[in-house]
Amino acid sequence: TLRVLAHTEKESSNFHQRFFLCKPIMNSCLRMFNFKPSLSPQASEGVTFIGPDTHAIQAMGDKIESKLLAKNAKVNTIPGFDGVVKDADEAVRIAREIGYPVMIKASAGGGGKGMRIAWDDEETREGFRFSSQEAASSFGDDRLLIEKFIDNPRHIEIQVLADKHDNALWLNERECSIQRRNQKVVEEAPSTFLDPDTRRAMGEQAVALAKAVKYSSAGTVEFLVDSKKNFYFLEMNTRLQVEHPITECITGLDLVQEMIRVAKGYPLRHKQADIPINGWAVECVDSGIQEGSDISIYYDPMISKLITYGSDRAEALQRMEEALDNYVIRGVTHNIALLREVIIHPRFVQGNISTKFLPDVYPDGFKGLFSLKIFLCVKEISLAKLDLNNWELSVQLGDGTYSVTVSNNGSTFSVEVDGMKLNVTNEWNLASPLSSVTIDGTHRTIQCLSRDAAGNISIQFLGTVYKLRILTKLAAELSKYMPEKAVEDTTSILRSPMPGAVVAVSVKPGDLVSEGQEICVIEAMKMQNSLIAAKSGKVKAVHCKAGETVGEGDLLVELE
Repeated sequence: TLRVLAHTEKESSNFHQRFFLCKPIMNSCLRMFNFKPSLSPQASEGVTFIGPDTHAIQAMGDKIESKLLAKNAKVNTIPGFDGVVKDADEAVRIAREIGYPVMIKASAGGGGKGMRIAWDDEETREGFRFSSQEAASSFGDDRLLIEKFIDNPRHIEIQVLADKHDNALWLNERECSIQRRNQKVVEEAPSTFLDPDTRRAMGEQAVALAKAVKYSSAGTVEFLVDSKKNFYFLEMNTRLQVEHPITECITGLDLVQEMIRVAKGYPLRHKQADIPINGWAVECVDSGIQEGSDISIYYDPMISKLITYGSDRAEALQRMEEALDNYVIRGVTHNIALLREVIIHPRFVQGNISTKFLPDVYPDGFKGLFSLKIFLCVKEISLAKLDLNNWELSVQLGDGTYSVTVSNNGSTFSVEVDGMKLNVTNEWNLASPLSSVTIDGTHRTIQCLSRDAAGNISIQFLGTVYKLRILTKLAAELSKYMPEKAVEDTTSILRSPMPGAVVAVSVKPGDLVSEGQEICVIEAMKMQNSLIAAKSGKVKAVHCKAGETVGEGDLLVELE
């Protein structure tokens, strides 16, 4: 049994730290034992649950029931079918009645799990299958609902705080429209989009819903907002969310302390008129659902969060840019490059965003940035081997090879790349994971991840990891005579791109498959991932079966 207790307000600060250290363990334990809060055992043992009561958790945890409650509380809701969808055929019928596109959602879901967008009958059938499987796996409840998909909306959530004395406040909004697979990636408070009237209307409806379920504690009411500022209830999260610190930054309230006070029975100390918006705060969330990641399948996708605050949005974003450059993560694949690119993208800076931002800006997926200035950060590593004032180097980056001329000018180096000349400071500390350089007066932070005697260097610059090979001109000319290791033909084999559990295998030895055909389904981070054949052929061998756990890179299926 895991209990989290706080006896007095004096302990609230330490409790805040202990709470977040314990939170991943708590979440795993609750999922493992399919825990549903019950007040009776707690009351009998003299324990007070820091959070809302059972009724509110159950009511808001069920999307079907929560939508009906929202309607009764005069909260704007998305048009759709409020009952339980029985099978794929009924899903198609309902989708046609509502009109495509539609959103298929797990009734007990959250965090993007058990959620699919369908634009036609075929996608509806496939979405019903995957969503029901994800819902059963993640929540032990495979019930689904279908509603109209609001195309190109913003995702904006309202933080609420309520006590046991029928008092409730809305603590302004958080914009969380930058998403990948319905998982929030970047959040900020407040939103660049809302005006005072819309903010107030959303806040009042969020409070009305909280009061309708007699909510007491901190919670979040999520909305979709269209281009005309019409907003629709999405769901209510009956807990303290990981993004709550950005709300604390702009309001000055300690939400954990307020939750403890509410649980103790104290009334709220603030009135709605007392809630300010001071400054701007941004949070970048790192998702573990990525190729190359080795995060255990039994943990939530998010493994890290970074928060910056400023007097205005520009200052908060500038601090985030600097913080991401100085964020050292080793051993796992991360999305710092994507986060950094998003926060400096002109559309994001202008506030022109929606839940389709990532697909629109990176339709072929995010590949990272390329900059010729990347060469400048390797100069000291190479120069340390030479005792010359002028020399020529050959730098290989991706499919390109570049000639670089370097001159030592004492306190600086002059670097010429493809006719472009730049001056670079020559201070470099190889003992530190972070190195600061100044390029033509512009300060940059660079991380050297690895290097070897063969000239291979891996560095991180502007959030993106680059693998280079740096050789003298002579060594580069001779390297073409060195044999290269043959590249494995991956079209005939299917390997697991991530650690996970095999949900289904659709083929057996001897079967003929077509390019793009589903071979098997892997579940990772409670999300279903369909793996397909890279080419047409006959199945030679199957090395996995449903129910097995596989690791990243494990061989799953071979084709002849």
